[in-house]
Amino acid sequence: MREPDLNGARYVCVYNQTRERFVATQAKVADSYFTRLVGLLGTGRSWPRPGRGLWIVPSHGVHTIGMAYALDLIFLDRNHVVVEVEENISPFRISKLSLKAHSVLELPAHTLFSTETRVGDQLEITRVRAYDPAS
Repeated sequence: MREPDLNGARYVCVYNQTRERFVATQAKVADSYFTRLVGLLGTGRSWPRPGRGLWIVPSHGVHTIGMAYALDLIFLDRNHVVVEVEENISPFRISKLSLKAHSVLELPAHTLFSTETRVGDQLEITRVRAYDPAS
C-alpha cells in the first residue's frame, strides 16, 4: 500500500477497515515543521469532540505538555497499520516512542475504546475535500 496523495490536504478522514468504523472524520494534517511543532497547543477544552483528530506525519512519539485534556494515540506504520496504541494520556506527559511508527494520530480520549481500534488494524486515510472549520 502506498501513501495517499493528500495534495496539501488540511484535513483527512480516518476509517478503520478492520473494524469497519470511522476513527476520525475531521483530522487535521500536521506534516510541516511548524504544524508538527504547534500540534494541538492553543486548542481549548472544546476541541476534544468525537470525530476530531490530528495526524502528525512523520512522528515516532508525542507529548501532551501544555495540553488541557487527555488524548488517545494511534501509532501507524507507512502502510497505515496500527503498530502501537496509548489510551487516555493525561496532560503534561510524554508518550512512548515507537521506532516502527511513521506517524501518530492524536484523538480525543476514549476514541480507542469506542472504535475498538487495536494493534494490527488497517486504517484508511483519505482527504476531506469540503471541510473548513472557519466557515
